[in-house]
Amino acid sequence: MHASLPSGPGLERISVRNLCVDYHGVVAVHDASLHLDAGTICALVGMNGAGKSTLFKALMGFVRPSAGTIRINGQPLRQARRSQAVAYVPQTESVDWNFPINVFEVVMMGRYGAMNVLRIPRPADRNAVREALERVELWPLRDRQIGALSGGQRKRAFVARALAQGASVMLLDEPFTGVDIRTEKLMIELFQQFRREGRTLMISTHDLSHVTTFCDQVVLINKTVLAYGDTASVFTSENLALTFGGLRLDTP
Repeated sequence: MHASLPSGPGLERISVRNLCVDYHGVVAVHDASLHLDAGTICALVGMNGAGKSTLFKALMGFVRPSAGTIRINGQPLRQARRSQAVAYVPQTESVDWNFPINVFEVVMMGRYGAMNVLRIPRPADRNAVREALERVELWPLRDRQIGALSGGQRKRAFVARALAQGASVMLLDEPFTGVDIRTEKLMIELFQQFRREGRTLMISTHDLSHVTTFCDQVVLINKTVLAYGDTASVFTSENLALTFGGLRLDTP
C-alpha cells in the first residue's frame, strides 16, 4: 500500500501562465498557458523543435522565462524546487552510461535534496530507495553498474529515482523509446498507480498510440500551447494537423 498525495479537482499541480522563453533572441516558447490538476497523466505532443524540451526545462527551473509565471502545487517554482516537488526522467541519450555508479546510487540521488550537505544517507533514505527499486522491479539489480542495464531497465531506474525523491510532479521525456514490451507494460501500470496516488505526470512522446491508451489529458504544442484538455476533446485529427504543421494525420 502506497501513500497518496492530496488530489482532486481544483488542486493544481502545474500552472503555467503566458510563458515565454527565448535563447539569445530566438523564441523557443511564446505565450504558453496550461493548468494540470493533481492525479493527471498528460501527454505532451509536438514536433521536434516545437518547444517540448524547453517547457520541461522551464518547469524544472533550468531556463529563466522572459515572461510569464510557473507555479507548482500553488507555490512559486523556486519554493517548489526546494521541496523537491518536481522530478525529471530523462531520455537515455542524455546520460553518461560509462560513469562508475551502480543502480542503488543512481536512485539515491533522488534523496539528495532531503539530506544534509555531507549527503550521508539515513535509514529513511535507504528505505525510500529500496521501496522505489522494488516498485520498478529492480531491487535484485541494485549493485549493478547503471550502464550494464538494458534500455528498459535504465528507464525504470530513473523512474525509481523520481519515486525516491517523493515528487508530486513527474516530467518524463520519451519514456517508451528503446524499451521492451514487458517494461512498457510495467511502466504504464506504474504511471496509473502514480495517478491514483495523486501525482501528476507530463509525458513527452512521439508515439501517438500511447496517448489514447492511458493519458487522460493532452497538451499540443508548437512554439505555444495550441490546445490542452481532456484527451477525447483535444486529441483530434484537426488539432494534430495544426500541431504538426499542416500535415494530415489521423488519430490512432
